[in-house]
Amino acid sequence: MATMDTIKLFGGEPANFLDVGGGATTEKVTEAFKLMLKNPNLKAILVNIFGGIMRCDVIAEGVIVASKAVDLKVPLVVRMKGTNEDLGKKMLADSGLPIISADSMEEAAQKVVAAAEGK
Repeated sequence: MATMDTIKLFGGEPANFLDVGGGATTEKVTEAFKLMLKNPNLKAILVNIFGGIMRCDVIAEGVIVASKAVDLKVPLVVRMKGTNEDLGKKMLADSGLPIISADSMEEAAQKVVAAAEGK
């Protein structure tokens, strides 16, 4: 819920909050993306992960596979902190996908609001 509050703080209007849980798999992330993309008004996606239980590299793999599987056309901002954070960030950067990286929740919120507004 703090993620949604931070997006609102920077002028955004989040449509959904989705928690894939500590057992997130590539399949769960893909299904989450498919679910979000059913909203015709979706303008951007923010993935905000604190990887204590879940490793950031596993989340990064899920995000990469899901983005390709759904042929993602909306901006995607990813903020990861925690276990294997550097590896996860490298995987996203090396994926060849137009993923927008952020280091803090505030930066991620600002970037997703700007992306949703087409900036």
